[in-house]
Parts: sequence; structure tokens; C-alpha cells
Amino acid sequence: MADDVDWSFPEALQPVREGLGFDLERAMDAVVAIRAEVPDDAFTAGTLGTDRGGNGVVIDAAGVVLTIGYLVTEASRVWITTRAGAVVPGYVLGYDQPTGFGLVRALGPLGVPALERGRAAGRAVGDRVYLLGHGGRRHALKARIRARREFAGYWEYLIDEAIFTAPAHPEWSGAALLDDAGRLIGIGSLLTEEQAEGASQTRQTNMSVPIDLLEPILESLQHTGASGLPPRPWLGLYAGQSDGQLVVGGVVTGGPADRAGVRPGDLVIEVAGRRVDALAPFLRTLWSLGPAGVAVPLMLAREGDLLPVTVASVDRGQLLHRPALH
Repeated sequence: MADDVDWSFPEALQPVREGLGFDLERAMDAVVAIRAEVPDDAFTAGTLGTDRGGNGVVIDAAGVVLTIGYLVTEASRVWITTRAGAVVPGYVLGYDQPTGFGLVRALGPLGVPALERGRAAGRAVGDRVYLLGHGGRRHALKARIRARREFAGYWEYLIDEAIFTAPAHPEWSGAALLDDAGRLIGIGSLLTEEQAEGASQTRQTNMSVPIDLLEPILESLQHTGASGLPPRPWLGLYAGQSDGQLVVGGVVTGGPADRAGVRPGDLVIEVAGRRVDALAPFLRTLWSLGPAGVAVPLMLAREGDLLPVTVASVDRGQLLHRPALH
């Protein structure tokens, strides 16, 4: 099958069909391109843009496509392009903020097989994996797992055991991460920098969200557009670690933290009386206080003074354009 692409990995980085423990052609056919249009007035338009593109993976015969949620969050129109070049409209079934997954359903037949899902649990550092983007073998990459660890994102996001792989795929968004049996074990999310053990320089890696996080929420996400779990409290606070301190890098204008008087440059010292000095403990403590709507007491340090504030958290999902029902 011809692949209409304008770039290619070097042959040495591409998987070789002979000797693989799975049908590479079938797996590549299951990876599609996703293009989404988002309204100008969408909550995420300013940060994620209004014209988004990436990859997705067909996961069932009904044309349900799994992707990374930021590609389709608040999308009003979605197009799915198969490896054969067929373009089919789709609509967003739902997206889940805690995991980062998004689901799209094709509005017409895609004519491609669904990819079998495996488990990320048990995959170890050093294991051979394959990261497939839309476009066939030239966009397919042999890689190794370089790390299994937590990932904390400044946008109030935390994965307990994300998968980091190298070499890095340049079109990672929504890419399919496969194990050596060709089963889907993750969805590409980010380009990251990893410090190699014993090395002074960093290397680029891809962070993928483990597929194991999908199974408990998949049915609810397909039928209701949400995970079915209580929404987490959201503050609209961008924080990061610096010299052993948790520093506010920014706040969402008009968001809960902004309304409570939190300012860029503040240090977050405590959450509800519990000391925090790193992003992951901060988020876990925040979420332990209760569901969205809970009052969140913070102790801040600003210009040498301690400043107690209470932030009225909200459900971030309520600020987003919801998927249209079909």
C-alpha cells in the first residue's frame, strides 16, 4: 500500500516486517490521522489553538478512535484520515482530564481493523516497543522504554506511572505505542527531556499514557462523555518546582486561583496545613480534600511574608465546550 507522506525515519529506525511477532501492516492500518477544529471562544483555544492535528488509533469495529484528549477537547468538527487516504467525519465522544484520553467516533465506515489492546503493567525499562504515527512504515519507529515513573504537569495533571520511550517520535500526539506482540499499551502525549543515568546531557523522549488507565473508564466515556468519577478540584494555577520550592508560574485569568488573589511568583508552602515542596505532592494533597467545589486553603509566601488564602475550586470540565450529541 502506498503511503502519501513527505518525511521518513531512517531505515534503521523503522520496524522490519520480517521477524516481528505481529502483523505490522494491520497495526499501521489501525493508526489514523486526526484533525480537529475548535471554536475561537473555546476555553482551550488560547493555549492549544483552534486547528489541531495528530494521530488516533481505531480500537473497535464500530469506528471508535482513541487519541490524546488535547487534540479534540472542545472540538466542533473532526476529520479522520485512514492510511488508504479515506477522509471520514467524526465527532467527539468524550475526553477525560485526569488521564488525558480522548475518544472520537467515525460517522462513516473507516474500513480498517481495530488494534488489540494489551497492558502496560509489566512492561519494563529496556523493553522493545514501537511508536506508530499515521502514514505507514515510514512513520513507524522502533524504540525502547527508558523510564516508568510519575509525570506531573504544571496544568494540574498527574500520571502515576507514565511510559517514557526513546528515540523520540516527532509526531507523537495520539501515536500508538505497541508492545512486542503488537498490542496497544499506550497513547503518545508529550515530547520530554530525560536525564540519562550517568550522563551530563539530556535526551529527548516521548511520554505515553498507559492504556491500563483507559479500561476502568472506557464504557462510561463512550456513553456519557465522562469517566463517571467525581470531578477533581481545579484551581487554574500553573506551578513548578525550583530549588526545592513550589513556585506559581502563572494563573488562569478569572480562574479560581486568580480570584483568590494568587499571583505569579508566589511560593506554595502548604495545602490545608500540609507542607508541600513539589508538584506531585501538591496535586495529590489538593485532590485528597474532596471533589470539585471544595474550598482549598493555601499558605503562600510572597516577598518574605506568609499569606493565607482560600481558593474555591471548580470542575474544569464545566468551563469547556461539551461534545455535541449525535
